[in-house]
Amino acid sequence: MSENCNCGCGNHTHHTDEESKYDFVLAEYSNAMTDEEVAGKVKQLIENKVEENNTLEVKKFLFNCIDLTTLKCTDSEESVMRFTEKVNEFDDKHPDLKNVAAICVYPNFAKIVNDTLEVENVGIACVSGGFPSSQTFQEIKIAETAMAIHDGATEIDIVLSVGKFLSGDYEGVCDEIQELKSVCGDKHLKVILETGALKSAENIKKASILSIYSGADFIKTSTGKESPAATPEAAYVMCQTIKEYYLKTGRKIGFKPAGGINTVHDALVYYTIVKELLGEEWLTNELFRLGTSRLANLCLSEILGEEVKFF
Repeated sequence: MSENCNCGCGNHTHHTDEESKYDFVLAEYSNAMTDEEVAGKVKQLIENKVEENNTLEVKKFLFNCIDLTTLKCTDSEESVMRFTEKVNEFDDKHPDLKNVAAICVYPNFAKIVNDTLEVENVGIACVSGGFPSSQTFQEIKIAETAMAIHDGATEIDIVLSVGKFLSGDYEGVCDEIQELKSVCGDKHLKVILETGALKSAENIKKASILSIYSGADFIKTSTGKESPAATPEAAYVMCQTIKEYYLKTGRKIGFKPAGGINTVHDALVYYTIVKELLGEEWLTNELFRLGTSRLANLCLSEILGEEVKFF
């Protein structure tokens, strides 16, 4: 027996059995995608399209999409305060340029950033939920997320439970994301797929679908703690999924590559994938972010035409 469904799966039937519900959601999308096909399409995009985006305006935009990140075991209240003060200083030193999109830190530093940050339009992103492995009790993930938001976080980045996903526990994966999204409320929830651990294009597609279905506002490639981190191939699959979901539901999901973005060219590749697959509507830092710190000075150097070591 079926009834009207409001689950966001893009179909109008409701499924009483949890397992069949997730299988049905996945079946709504084309998952038959080989790694070779994806690699070929990415190669073609890079060869044919990246260079046309190699402009000053695009580099300014990319800088404004950076989630300036410090996630080191050596982070301290003092170092995070200095890190945040550089963002404040940037506004004074470069009033003609848009600042970074957000500062991304561990959740115990949300209050320091919140107390120190003086500029508008810069978010406070916190990694949460047992970052970077996602291996802890769900109650702790919920508490950590709630505490980060209480201390000033405006965005939360969590890691998909990769172990559960790979063992086929889709219900466990989705329940956890839904629970954490409910804690976030109107704050953006980014779900990190850890694409390097998922291995295949098919797995990345499935993890993308389940994350979006469960309430993710963004899907993100990597923690930067696993190898490989972000790859253009993973980005291609994720952006294709975002587009398919949008065409089914009208809901726009953001995309964030993170980890291993070491050059401006790397960032231009991700920009090109977003532009070609998702279109101009996604070229805003509300829907496109870059998780990196290294890129900030590199991007700034190319914008200003001289070597800059500001951050």
